[in-house]
Amino acid sequence: MARVVHAFTGVWARGGHNVEGGIAMSTLGIIGSGNIGSAVARLAVAADIDVMIANSRGPQSLAGLVEKLGPRAVAGTVEQAARAGEATLLSIPLTAYSSLPAELLRDRTVLDTGNYYPSRDGRIAELDSEKMTTTELAQQLLPGALLVKAFNNILAHHIPQLARPAGAPDRSALPIAGDDPGAKARAAELIDRLGFDTVDAGTLPESWRFEPESGAYTQIYLADPDVPVERMLQAPAAPLPADKLRAALEAGQRVKVAERTF
Repeated sequence: MARVVHAFTGVWARGGHNVEGGIAMSTLGIIGSGNIGSAVARLAVAADIDVMIANSRGPQSLAGLVEKLGPRAVAGTVEQAARAGEATLLSIPLTAYSSLPAELLRDRTVLDTGNYYPSRDGRIAELDSEKMTTTELAQQLLPGALLVKAFNNILAHHIPQLARPAGAPDRSALPIAGDDPGAKARAAELIDRLGFDTVDAGTLPESWRFEPESGAYTQIYLADPDVPVERMLQAPAAPLPADKLRAALEAGQRVKVAERTF
């Protein structure tokens, strides 16, 4: 059963302080500068969160992106981004997880955007057999990290299109899943600040509910759900309220991963 994580309702001030008390997130580390990582970085700087972004090609390759993001963004190494601020967004191909140092993300709240795409990642027996979900495999590859599955079920160009202030009537929701309650709460607070409500889809073993081909994956955010696949990367989004997302999660049937061709 999917459960709603209540969005954080404090009023945020510049500089990372919550005027109702406590300290808000001031810096977000991002490993991966592709479409999802860049889209989340845009929302973070717009929310007055400093960003340290890294990729496998080194800081010098990120000069153009950092310039576009503005003064709140800096480029760093993967190691620097992994330890920057209060949480890390990990947005790299699944096959690259094993190349990260084993202890790099230990004890960190990590928003894991990864999906299994056999056409890109090759066939992975543990996933094809459905012995584990993609994020359970990620947890094995990243021991000690406090993984929260997030931002994996939405197209990158829909992220800035759908972000709205807290309380907006057309605010959309994103699903999250994780085994650590504290990490899920921190992820929900961050996602709230970035412009989305959240729905708790359960633990890492339950994260299949919003993996590729599920009823809560990408197409649910399309203004026209019947748009041809070849046009999805340009198709506009429509708001997805929490109750509609929750219904899709609850009604989901586990897909046959071994049959996935993309």
